[in-house]
Order: sequence, then C-alpha cells, then structure tokens
Amino acid sequence: MTTTGFSGDIIGPDTAEYPAASRTMLVTGSPALILRPAGVADVQAAIRLNAGRHLSVRGGGHSFAGFGTNDGGVVIDLSRLAEVSVIDKDRHIVRIGGGATWGQVATALAPHNLAISSGDTRSVGVGGLTLTGGIGWKVRKYGLALDSLVAAELVTASGEVVRADAGENAELFWALRGGGGNFGIVTAFEFAAHPTTDVFHGRIAFPAAEAGAVLQGWADYMRTAPEDLTAIASFANPFAGGAEAPVEVHVVIDSDDPALAAEALDPIRALGTVIADEVVLKAYADVLVDGMVPPPGVRFVSRGVFVDEESVPDALRVLVEIGASGQSPAIAIRSVGGAVARVPGDATAYAHRQAELMVMTGTVNQEQTATRDRLEPYVSGAYANFLSSATDADVRAVYPPETYRRLAAVKREYDPGNLFAGNHNVRP
Repeated sequence: MTTTGFSGDIIGPDTAEYPAASRTMLVTGSPALILRPAGVADVQAAIRLNAGRHLSVRGGGHSFAGFGTNDGGVVIDLSRLAEVSVIDKDRHIVRIGGGATWGQVATALAPHNLAISSGDTRSVGVGGLTLTGGIGWKVRKYGLALDSLVAAELVTASGEVVRADAGENAELFWALRGGGGNFGIVTAFEFAAHPTTDVFHGRIAFPAAEAGAVLQGWADYMRTAPEDLTAIASFANPFAGGAEAPVEVHVVIDSDDPALAAEALDPIRALGTVIADEVVLKAYADVLVDGMVPPPGVRFVSRGVFVDEESVPDALRVLVEIGASGQSPAIAIRSVGGAVARVPGDATAYAHRQAELMVMTGTVNQEQTATRDRLEPYVSGAYANFLSSATDADVRAVYPPETYRRLAAVKREYDPGNLFAGNHNVRP
C-alpha cells in the first residue's frame, strides 16, 4: 500500500511506537498501518490512498467498543491535530482540532475563564464524545457537548474538505450532532464556550443499606434542583465492597458561591446517614479525571440506557435489588434533564432528550445478560458513548427509526460506500 503524498507519521508493526499506537484505552488491535496526519491535507491523502481498506479513526481512543483500532486495516490517528484556540473573544468561539482531548481543552481555556460542557475524563477525545452526545459535569446547565457545537470541518469519503454549520450543509450539521463518525473525519470543531468560575465538586456518601431511600429521594430532588447542580449516583462498586459499597452522590455546583452550593446540596445531605462529605471548591479543569487503562486481557463490558420519568421508581427498585445481590455490575446513574430536555427532539441526531436518567452498568470480562433482562421493561434507547458493543440491536437502540432514516439519507450523500463503518454504523 503506497503512502505517497502523506507527510505525517507512518507507524508499522516493525516500529517502536507500534505497540502503544495500535491499542486504544480499552482494546488492543493489530492494524497493518497507523497513519498520524500532521494536517488536513494528510487526512485527505490518507483517505484517498487507503480507501477500500478497513479503516478506523482515533481521536482520544476511549471508545468502549474499540472503534479507534482494528485488525489488519488502517488507523488514522488524529492526535497531532490538537490545537485549541479562541477565535472570537466576544462570542467565546473556540476552535479545537479533531484529535484534542477534553483535558487539553479545559487546560487551554482555563486562562480565559472559559469552559465547554463536556464529559468527565481528561483523556477522552473531543471528537468521539461530541459526535455522539457528551454527558458531563455541566450537562444540566449547558446541555450536551454537541449542543455547544456551532460548526465542524470534516474530510468526507471522497477526500473533500467540507464545512457544516446551521447555514452551510445544515443537514450534515444536524447529523454530526449525534450521528457519530459515520460521515467523515472531523478535523476541527468550533464551539460556543461559556464563562466559568471555580466550581464545587466532590462526593456525599451514604451506607449501602440506605440505597433505596437515598436513590429515590435523589431522583425526586433532581427534578426541581437548580440547574447549577449536576449529579451522578453510584453504588455496588465491585472494587469498593460490591453489595456493601457505599452509595456515592458525586456532584458539581457550577458556581463558586458557597451559599448557593449549600442550598443546592443540603437536600442531598438530608437523604440519609452521611458517612462522607468531600465537596470542595476547585478549578473546573481539575474536576476532570484521568482515564484508567485496564491490564492486558481485561475487557470492560459497559452499557448506557435511558429512563423516562414514569419509569424511574421501578428502574431504581430493580437496580437496588441487583446491587444488593452480590453479583452486580458497577452502577452509575446520571441525572440529565435541564438544558438537554429544552432542545427539541428533532433538532439534532441525539434522540433521547426527554430521558430523566442515564444508567451505566459495567462489568469486567462478563456479559450483562441478567441485568439487561431485568431492566428492559423500564429503560429505553442506548447512549452510544457507553456501549462496548455495536450490534444491529445497539444501533437501533441509539437511533430510533425516524432518526435513522434521516441519518441514512445524509450517509448516502457523504459516504455512499460506507468507508466510515467503524462506529455504530448507519448504512447508506
């Protein structure tokens, strides 16, 4: 395979960089070649020269399903395209390279007192997270990461550089906000950032025996809680005692006002017997954590599903029973609503606007069949960023029929040969 016209890094199996470059955070692959473009022209060259081979695109490399690598194909690694710059100070417009991570973004924006609603992990790529959602620590106040996106520059399957925004290639712009990497390689994103202060962040913990009351009370409170508060409730952590692990409510108050923080958090503290209270003021960039790389041979099986308001009591009851069983996955429940729910359901390709909770379950080297079967009557859809599989059933869960139909039409226009199939694939 020729690489004429490509000026970036070329990493083959016989190079010293290959062992690290061939794996993602969670999956080890054995690609025939890894191409690390130095610019947009290199991305065009990589596509044109290597079309027809199994192709994977890697941003941060955090895909639970391992989309950033493959066996025997080509990987286009965007890590050199990671510049972060404020291009419009008055409107807080930030241009971010397609290979940047959210930690790089948070660090670059901190001197400007700006932030973008993103995920909660520093090493997660801007591209993967944004193209399929982005549920993080500012989600209830500022929405998903993709809700702050104002434009994208991408290279299509034909090698053409295309800009998409609300006025130019608007249907493609709709599809990029939720449709994943199906339509091309995004080499740059433009976001509308928002001014930020330091934030209150930490955890409030309760005994495992109080899980039922604490979780239901927390879910009830989050319906009316101030949108400055975003929270994740976790329990049954197999690395912290399993069924005896405490219930932990992790919080961010998007403000540096201690009175506002106390007013927002006191109803959570009143839900049960507080055994730990570690909420402190810190810089927003310091809220993001580093991703954990599992040892070789360890496979993390994860699933993210949604719960509507009417199903919350039953879903929580089942989750508490599963958590107490002694054979539970790790369970984390994210409160959504707020700014996410105010966006019309068809405004973007992210189709789960009215969900009240998003439940993530995770296991190591073990499928979640029993948990999935018990939860099925009370949950719907799937959150692509937390899926470790990419079956046809997964794709149907991520994209309801009307959303899929519209995405498929965009796919036919920009990738009729389905070159970009290493994702939750929308077939043209």
